[in-house]
Amino acid sequence: MTKTLELAIDLLKRQSNTPEDAGCQELMISRLEPLGFKIERMRFGNVDNLYARRGTTGPLLAFAGHTDVVPTGPLDKWHTPPFEPTIKDGMLYARGAADMKTSLAAFVTSIEEFVAAHPNHAGSIGLLITSDEEGVAVDGTVKVVEALKARNEHFDYCIVGEPTSNKVVGDMIKNGRRGSLSGKLVVKGLQGHIAYPHLVKNPIHMAAPAIKDMVETVWDNGNEYFPPTSWQISNMNGGTGATNVVPGEVEILFNFRFCPELDGKGSTEANLKSRVLAILDQHALDYTLEWEYSPPYITPRGNLVDAIAASIEQAYGVTPELSTTGGTSDGRFIADICKQVIEFGPLNATIHKLNECVGVADIEPLKETYKLTMEKLLLI
Repeated sequence: MTKTLELAIDLLKRQSNTPEDAGCQELMISRLEPLGFKIERMRFGNVDNLYARRGTTGPLLAFAGHTDVVPTGPLDKWHTPPFEPTIKDGMLYARGAADMKTSLAAFVTSIEEFVAAHPNHAGSIGLLITSDEEGVAVDGTVKVVEALKARNEHFDYCIVGEPTSNKVVGDMIKNGRRGSLSGKLVVKGLQGHIAYPHLVKNPIHMAAPAIKDMVETVWDNGNEYFPPTSWQISNMNGGTGATNVVPGEVEILFNFRFCPELDGKGSTEANLKSRVLAILDQHALDYTLEWEYSPPYITPRGNLVDAIAASIEQAYGVTPELSTTGGTSDGRFIADICKQVIEFGPLNATIHKLNECVGVADIEPLKETYKLTMEKLLLI
C-alpha cells in the first residue's frame, strides 16, 4: 500500500457530509506542519477552511480542494459501505473517492516527496482546503479568497483537484468554466374560473411567446475556449392544483451557462440580463425577476497549462485536451486572486453516484503529476 493510497483511505473513512469536515483537515495539517507549513484555520459560519503555506516568496503554487462530500443516497444500494473504503477488482470504493479525497491525498504526498527532495526550492507552496464546496459554497473558498485578497496575498498558479478526466485519467484538463446566471421569473396574471376566459389573465399563456423567443435566441456563437451560451428552463410552476382555476401567476426558474466574452466573442452578465429584460418588456409582461450569478474563469495556454500537460504525459502517457465543459467549481472564486487556475484529477464517471470509485493504479500517477508540476514551476 502506497502512502497516497493509505492517506486516501484514512480520509475516506471520515463521514464529512457537507459542510462537515469530520477531521479531514486536521489529518492533513498533521502531515503539513512537519514540512514547515504555516497553518491557518479559517472557520466561517459552520464551515472549516484551511490555508497552509510553505515559503514567503514567489512564485506561489497553490493546491485547492474540498473535504466535504455529497450524501450517500440509499445505503442498501452500495456494494460496500460508503465510509468503509474497500478495494475490489482494482478499484477503491467509497463516497468521495473521486470527488475528491484521492486528490487531497495526492496533494499531500506529492508535497512530502517534493520537499524531501528539494527542501530549499524557490517560491512557495500553498493549500486552500474547504468543507463547503458541495453545499451552498458561501462560507468556504470564497471567504478564504476574500481574506487573502484583503491582505494582498495572491497566487501565481493554482491546481484544483476536481475529477476532470473523462475516459482515461489524464485525458482532460479544465482550464476554465462557463459562467452561470440563474433567474427566478414570476409572471403575474389574474386568477379566475377557467370557464370565464374574459375575466382572467392566464400568466402561462402570456409568458409562452417570451419563452419561445428566448429558446430561439442565439445568445452568442462561443469563442476559442467556450461553446455557445445556452439558456434552459429548469422549473415551471403555476396553478392551484384544481383543474378549473386559471392561476394568478407562474414561476419560471431558468439558467444561462454562458460563454464569457473574449476578444469580442461571447457574453457578459450585464449583456444577458439586458437582453432578457428587453424580451420580457417587448411582450408587455407584468413580472418580477431575481438573479443569481456565478462568475466564469479562463486560463489560456501558458506556464501552468504547459507544465501540468507535460507532467500528465510523463505520469500517465496520455496527452490531455483542454476543456471548459461541466458545472461550476471553486476555481471561479480562486480566479479572483490567481491569473492561472486549472483543474485536474481522477475520472469523473462515478462522482455523486452510488458506488463511487477510483482505480487504484491511477492514484500514484496522480501524485506524480502534481509533483512533476511543482518541479517544473518551482525549480527555477
